[in-house]
Amino acid sequence: MNLIKIGPVFQLKEFKREEIMLKQFLLASFACALAVVSGFGVSTKAEAKSVYTVAMDAAYPPFGSQDLKSKEYVGYDVDIIKAIAAKEGFAVKIRNLQFDGLIPALRTGNIDIAINDITITPDRAKNVDFSHRYYIAGLGVVVQKNNRTIRTAKDLEGKRLGVSIGSTGEEAARKIKNADVHVYNQLNEAYLELRNGGVDAVVNDIPTNDYYVATAGRGAVKALPVALTQEDLGIAVKKGNTKLLTQINDGLAKIKKDGEFAKIYHKWFGKQPPKALLHD
Repeated sequence: MNLIKIGPVFQLKEFKREEIMLKQFLLASFACALAVVSGFGVSTKAEAKSVYTVAMDAAYPPFGSQDLKSKEYVGYDVDIIKAIAAKEGFAVKIRNLQFDGLIPALRTGNIDIAINDITITPDRAKNVDFSHRYYIAGLGVVVQKNNRTIRTAKDLEGKRLGVSIGSTGEEAARKIKNADVHVYNQLNEAYLELRNGGVDAVVNDIPTNDYYVATAGRGAVKALPVALTQEDLGIAVKKGNTKLLTQINDGLAKIKKDGEFAKIYHKWFGKQPPKALLHD
């Protein structure tokens, strides 16, 4: 190696040309390869899975509640939306939100999906889009166990009725002649007021009523064999979000077809889903 001395500093006069040429060749080859990969639309990183925020009021067992030990959200609605997400390749993040705040949150874009024992009604369908039904419900009545004066729907006339705010139970109660409707932010508050004698009956969805009677309300209240209405429950998304709605409907159809839907239904309600629900 020949060196030229400039003062005390020695500078390199000749380089290892073969080494430089090899490096240049490798760099050029890498650039070409990268261009080819990009041209075919292949990313060097795996595409991130879409994560949708799903909201529910976790006070509606067996549809949705929070496990006291694990703090995880559990219930029929939770299992249904997770099963749909698995089929369609997206992830969900569950968020607890008061029932009457669900539709406003969808409209403002604060959440992506609402699943919470939500009845499909014409008024609600003006503000959000609904999936195909995933449950056939109805409104029922809960009274104190020793109540002997309320046996039919007509007996509710003139009575103090407890309901949760923004629910179809509230809508139905307000149509009952001379009813004194007491509206509560949380459904469990209505049940508690019933037990304390503050209201004569609670009007709410039959499955939730039955669950409360069999668990927290055992021995204190009873569900009447009265169905005020029959209702279809749907999963709600922001109005016009056809892409997400299509995913939900497609995923729902898949779990109905492969039997997973029936397994989830039986897990939470102890019986097989009605055939009409499976063939929507």
